[in-house]
Amino acid sequence: MVANYKEILYENETIFTQNLTLRRFKLEDAAAVLEYGSDAESLEFVRWGGIQTIEEAKMHIIDKYWARQGYFAVELNSSQKCIGCFFLGIIPEHEKASLGYVISRPYWGKGYATEALSALIELCFKKLEMNRFEAYHYVGNEASGRVMAKCGMKFEGVGIQEEKVKGIFRDIVRYGMTREDWMAGKD
Repeated sequence: MVANYKEILYENETIFTQNLTLRRFKLEDAAAVLEYGSDAESLEFVRWGGIQTIEEAKMHIIDKYWARQGYFAVELNSSQKCIGCFFLGIIPEHEKASLGYVISRPYWGKGYATEALSALIELCFKKLEMNRFEAYHYVGNEASGRVMAKCGMKFEGVGIQEEKVKGIFRDIVRYGMTREDWMAGKD
């Protein structure tokens, strides 16, 4: 078990990729958080109910993003604008991590989710020394499944009507990757 995962996350709270910077949220991100947090289409396949005002966005940043480790603002390097959020959930006793994310709709289909996910997978296996990385998406959001597959994650199955989200029972499509899978993909 990785005993010092909180320290490792703290030391890696900023991750640079070719097009993105994954970093802590700032209050200056409130307008961007409102942009994706009030867009019904961006939130269709997430449990989060969203926000409606800039004040709610600021409170969300303070109460949620700052209060817990594992939340990363996704900043586009070319504009220095926050375009989404990735959450990395660590389960140290099982040496695994799970993921949730939302990207603002104008930035869909540009490879940013794949780029951010790849960086977080590397963090999990290389620095956190996790044994497993997993994520899921709801049926109807196959674009997320394609992101996971592009990052080397393997389809593991479907849980029928596994979660009730916004009044609708959703089927969950699971993807996973072991440390061994990740290492094999590095060759």
